[in-house]
Amino acid sequence: MGLFSESSRVRCVGEHEYAGRLHPGYGVGDKPNGGYLVALSAQAAIADLEGRYPHAFATSSHFLSAPPWESEVRVRVDPLRSGRRVAQARTTLVDADGTPCVESLVTLGTLSDDAQPWYDDAPVFAIPDEDACFLMPTTPPGAPFVVHILGVVEERMDPACLGNPATGAPSGHADWRGWARLVGDEPWDASSLLLAVDCFPPATIPLGSFGWVPTLELTAYVRAQPAPGPLRIRQRTRLIEDGWLDESCDVWDSRGRLVAQATQLAGVRIPEGQRPAPRT
Repeated sequence: MGLFSESSRVRCVGEHEYAGRLHPGYGVGDKPNGGYLVALSAQAAIADLEGRYPHAFATSSHFLSAPPWESEVRVRVDPLRSGRRVAQARTTLVDADGTPCVESLVTLGTLSDDAQPWYDDAPVFAIPDEDACFLMPTTPPGAPFVVHILGVVEERMDPACLGNPATGAPSGHADWRGWARLVGDEPWDASSLLLAVDCFPPATIPLGSFGWVPTLELTAYVRAQPAPGPLRIRQRTRLIEDGWLDESCDVWDSRGRLVAQATQLAGVRIPEGQRPAPRT
């Protein structure tokens, strides 16, 4: 099935250069997941700094091209600064031909296991229990490709996000709310949270649009080490215009604590004349 800890592993192959092999489970169709590629890049930065800064808690990544699926990639690390609490590095993930695929700036440090929020205005949202939520399949009806990531990340959506069960009409709200677990109940950690912030389907689907949504830029913050158990995730879009959309993602752990946040800009391909589904 491909445990995340194994599938995101990198090895040193030269000065400031690391190699990893893309696992076929972490993607959609023949395209690797963006958060997965960011996690690989972050692992290389952590290794290059010899583990002195064990957690990547801020990343800003630009996606230039998609590396070939199930192939070996290289990550080049350019250390920028090492301070008392944090370090910064630039990473470039390239394919086997040396073509740049993902450029990232990574901030690293050590996340506390017991820190308490001094101010918290991000209350966890209400959602039905996992068993009452819809398990997303790897082969959705009518989809032209396999959503492989749903085989390694179990995602259960709030039925209210799925629209009208009687008519099959989409909800009309660009809003996903649901639960996420890694296969084999592998525990979430600071590294896999970089996958979690990009693991849900595009928020265009509840609007009735099923086109490809390629990410251009993804900024992610990892705020704390998650407690054991499933993650509660909310992903929303506020504006779709001129072929672009924004998505924001918030992730809470089983304690109800906000442990990761992300925003991204992505392209969207909507057929000419299609309008958003009416809200229900």
